[in-house]
Amino acid sequence: MSTHRVKIYAGFERLWHWLQALFIITLMVTGFEIHGSYSLFGYETAVRIHNIVAWAFIILIVFAIFWHITTGAWRQYMPTGDRSIVTQGRYYAFGIFKGEEHPYRKTELAKLNPLQKTTYLGFKILIVPVMVTTGLLYMFYNSWSDLWPGGLAWVAIIHAFGAFFLVIFLVVHVYMTSTGETPLSNVTAMVTGYEDIEDAPEEEPATV
Repeated sequence: MSTHRVKIYAGFERLWHWLQALFIITLMVTGFEIHGSYSLFGYETAVRIHNIVAWAFIILIVFAIFWHITTGAWRQYMPTGDRSIVTQGRYYAFGIFKGEEHPYRKTELAKLNPLQKTTYLGFKILIVPVMVTTGLLYMFYNSWSDLWPGGLAWVAIIHAFGAFFLVIFLVVHVYMTSTGETPLSNVTAMVTGYEDIEDAPEEEPATV
């Protein structure tokens, strides 16, 4: 099938994507060190880095929300509501290893397949809000500790639980990234902004 090269990812979209990845990985590395899983930077340095990057991530989120709303890009994450997500999941789990044709054809206006839409939507409306909220409660514990004595323990548990979901999301995201035409084609597209998109199949002329 023939393809045509189009600019599918805008400049801010690419910048936001890579900064988000950098911030999340940094928060995960320093966060698990603060949790006591290992020693890399030292506790105090890890806390300092974690807090600085957390604020930078929150600022990035604000800009990303503004960009998604003003450009209408938020529509990319709306689920289809049919069984196409099951088909897509089956392809990633089994079909791709059997050489089956990808069940979803990417277009300029529909960059995400049904499974990606659901995964990224959950990331944006569930995981990120939980991590930001519990993170801020962590930072400003002294301001509300009298209202809920012992509440920090629950905040810590929820924050750590969310961190494990972030790890799962990162692993799934890396796997999805490697399922393009080549293992690096999706990464290259997110760097350059351009991707080779399959042309729509030509309709056969009607017969009389």
